[in-house]
Amino acid sequence: MRFRTCALWTGLLLGSAAWAQTAAAQSSQPQPQPSSTQASPDQASPTQPSTSSPESAPQLQRRLDEPPATETLHVFSREVDLLFAVTNRHGGFVTGLQPKDFGLLDDGRPPERVIRFEQQTNLPLRVGIMIDTSSSIRERFHYEQQAAVDFLLQVLHPADESFVEGFDVQTDIEQNYTNRVDLLNSAIERLRPGGGTALFDSLYKTCRDQMLTLNQDVDVRKAIVLVSDGDDDYSRATEDDAIKMCQRASTIVYTISTNTGPSRDKGDDTLRAISGATGGQAFFPPTMPDVGEGFLSIEAELRSQYSLVYVPSDYKANGAFRTIYLQCLNPGYSVRVRKGYFAPRQQQ
Repeated sequence: MRFRTCALWTGLLLGSAAWAQTAAAQSSQPQPQPSSTQASPDQASPTQPSTSSPESAPQLQRRLDEPPATETLHVFSREVDLLFAVTNRHGGFVTGLQPKDFGLLDDGRPPERVIRFEQQTNLPLRVGIMIDTSSSIRERFHYEQQAAVDFLLQVLHPADESFVEGFDVQTDIEQNYTNRVDLLNSAIERLRPGGGTALFDSLYKTCRDQMLTLNQDVDVRKAIVLVSDGDDDYSRATEDDAIKMCQRASTIVYTISTNTGPSRDKGDDTLRAISGATGGQAFFPPTMPDVGEGFLSIEAELRSQYSLVYVPSDYKANGAFRTIYLQCLNPGYSVRVRKGYFAPRQQQ
């Protein structure tokens, strides 16, 4: 065990050295323009549930394996675009760090080279607000709405856009991408609670349709703010299906729990798993009026993230999942980053 630990940190330090050398070598020449690595989906979302004709497991799997019914331009790229946040022991965001302060392993190896490293405090945002409208949160719904409105009023800059979605057994986009807070506010106010909860289906579909297909002329930061108690009693997709689609779409998911009971339940574990796998964070307000504090924390993090674009070693365009291990060499700092990504399949 000691030998394996030493080997790991040797790899991290070598990776850090390579970052520093690359950054120094590139400081005297123009920076290449990063390209967004975007994987095409291997799966498609299950359709909305039907109470009259439930599907069997084989039927669901066939549906998940079908590609989306849209034409997609596939551009192969070896570059990986990574966004991450660094916090100290007190939870405060750490700024001003350099490539030499980190070690990175992509699928167990240090990167081949670093193309760009910088702190992106003003990268344009594309933020989805997903609000649980199932009957289980009826008594807490007003607090969800008010906190979401306040968040949008504070977070949206002129170059940012957001959409509003409510979900129960179905997924309803009340307002598509826009920068107009008045339209987003009206959409939030139109949401009404009722019905069961298809959380995994909704998250899967949202990342596939709203995030994976998002084409932009400039670099953007994609994030979803999911407000829910984490319970799911209707989905055909699994938790793992939903997480994988978020990772394919390079989307960070922040979750805000509406469970204010005296003990944590399975729903809280679900919210923590989704946010952790995508590089986000789960918030558990002690009371419903404190839901707004979770939104404020998300706003601060979205403006305090680092951007790293690198070329991985031993890269294969085979559609496989590649793990990411990013560590700050200062043991007092913690890095919050997605657990990995799906390499795109090179088109024949």
